[in-house]
Formats: sequence, C-alpha cells, structure tokens
Amino acid sequence: MKIVDVCAFYSPRGGGVKTYVAQKLAIAERMGHDITILAPGDDNAIVEFNSCARIQTIASPRFPLDRKYWYFNDEPALHAALDILAPDFVEASSPWRSPLMVANWRPETPKAIVMHADPLSAYAYRWLEPLVTRETIDRKFVKYWAHLRQLGQRYAAVVCASDDLASRLKAGGVGNVVTVPMGVEAHRFSASKRNEDLRASLLAQCDLAPDATLLIAAGRLAPEKRLPMLVEAVTIAGRHRPIGLAIFGEGREDTNILRSICRNPHIRLFRPECDRERFACILASADALLHGCEAETFCMTAAEASASGIPVIVPNRGGAADFARDRMGLSYRAADRADLVRAILALPDRFATRSNGGTVQAMNDHFAALFAIYRELHLSELSRAA
Repeated sequence: MKIVDVCAFYSPRGGGVKTYVAQKLAIAERMGHDITILAPGDDNAIVEFNSCARIQTIASPRFPLDRKYWYFNDEPALHAALDILAPDFVEASSPWRSPLMVANWRPETPKAIVMHADPLSAYAYRWLEPLVTRETIDRKFVKYWAHLRQLGQRYAAVVCASDDLASRLKAGGVGNVVTVPMGVEAHRFSASKRNEDLRASLLAQCDLAPDATLLIAAGRLAPEKRLPMLVEAVTIAGRHRPIGLAIFGEGREDTNILRSICRNPHIRLFRPECDRERFACILASADALLHGCEAETFCMTAAEASASGIPVIVPNRGGAADFARDRMGLSYRAADRADLVRAILALPDRFATRSNGGTVQAMNDHFAALFAIYRELHLSELSRAA
C-alpha cells in the first residue's frame, strides 16, 4: 500500500515525533508498504531513506513560537504534492489547520488522523485549570471541540495512542476514535544495558557519590513539559537524601530551566543524547525516570524507561500515566509540586526497584496494527467504489 503521512510536527531537531517517523520509515519497508513523510520545511526537498521510504518537504514558514518547526500555509501546494504522490491512504498528524487541508483533497481517498498532540491539555487546561474546572474550560473552548468533531466526521479513523486521550475524545462526541498504543524499538531498550560506570559518571557530574539516587528527565524543553517544576521538586527532595537529576534535551525553555537550577550542583542540563544505543544505556543505568507533562498522547520516554526496567515518576493524567498503572512506577497529582516531592521521596532504594523490564509492546506491533487498520479502510473504500 502507498501511504503518505502529512506530518506537520516533523522537525530534524524534534523529539518524539522525529523518533516515531524514523521508526515508521524503517518498519514500513519491512512490511511491504511505500511511505512518504510529507512535512513543512525551509524549501522543497526530498530525502530518500530507501526505495520505499522518504521524507519530502514543502517550502513553508517557520512556526513563530518554536523556530525548530514549520507549519503548512499553502493548501494548493499541499494538494499538488499529494496529486503527484497519488497515495492509497493518507495520514494526517496535527489537530490544527492542516488536517482540514488534507481532508479537502480527494474525499474518496481514505484518511486517518493520528493524534500526536493534545492541545487542550498542553495549553487550555494547563493555563486555566488552576482557576476554573475542566468542564468550564471545555465550554469556553466549544469551537475547538466542534473542530475535533468535524475531524471525526471527515476522517475514517482518529487514532490515539493512549486510553486517556481516546476516552476524552469519545466523551466529547468525536467519532471514529480508535486506540492503537505505540511501543518501543525492539531489542533497543532493556534492563540488561545497565552500566554502573556510566551511572557513577552521571552522578559524579551531579557532584554526588555512587550511592545517591539518579533521576533522568529527557525530551523537548517546552513549557508543557514542566521542567522547572521537576527541578524545584528535586531540589526540595534533595534536602532529605542525596538525589541527582540529569536532564537531556533542548528547546526554548532552556533559559528558564537553567534559572531554576541556579547553583544546585546536583542537577545538570545536558544536550539531547542522539546516539540511541547510548541513550538506552543511560535509561537502564538510572534509578527512575522523572516526567512532568500531563499532556502526553503516549509518552515515548516513559515507555522506553519501563522497557529498561526502571520506575517512572509521572503525572496521574495523560499518556504518561499509563506507565504507572499495572507497572512499576509512581504517580503524582499533575502540576502539583508538593505531591511530586512526595512521590520522589517514596521511591524505594535503587536496588529494590530494579526489574527485568516492563512489558511494553514493540513498535513493530504498533505499526502492524496501524497499517492493518489502514489496509482495511483502503479495501473498504475500493469495495464501496466498485
């Protein structure tokens, strides 16, 4: 099957979506599909990964709030690119304006939208929930809910990676919602990759001895990730026992995060670890993953940490929460610094928290399920047209 993924969130310097795209390009070929990632970029270009997989960019403006990203603003150019590619199935991956552009192209071609973002949680709930109830916020954002319901009508499937988001969309009247959990790279993340020397080295860079607790945080440095809250909570918890926090990431919040760290020698901000094998070793060598974002649609880092055999300390809402349920992990009230401190201090001794790795499905299984849905919808459309 020939699939085009109109991926508004792709960036060569991105986080989870970039990782997801790289895995999709590799796995689609093995599953016998031809796939094009159609993304906005600085210019019109094509990067071939193999004979069946490529990234094609359409010249587009930079996103003003985060210059690592672009946004589609030319519907005719997008339609022209789709005309040339002539896919059997189209996937969109943004809940903003671009899926309406995609929906307007050849209505007879089946389409799905993958919810790689949850704007209500990332923005509306995060900004307003300290002041008013979620129900009140939803009423104020009735136009956005109408937009989501329109997407549910115009797309054959609205794909969510977690039950949390799927259940909220269904409750809001969005149709055609299906849950297809994501996964991790097969054989990449494992408790067997624990490295005591690496762990001691990271703790030493946090000015701590090997008997201290090592926490890891990783991902985009964006406001919804709540990194300053993590820093403050670790600083408070560190008054009770030696705790180091190694943060791996980059983004527009780096100045605020460094300001939060201030002169705390036990918290370090590192650049993203782009070597996936080394990152797997870093995760397996930590004592827990610390995460602050309640707006995750899945939370790839929490999945990778679970597969690496370490506990996760995550908010009790959003996709990350799934990894503290029925698995080894701790949750805290989302956006509640005091409760996060409690969860950090509740982390048992590091030797008591080890496991052989959580039962997180492989990404191969995710794509097998996703492409099976796409094939069924494609064949259904062919049957209807006949």
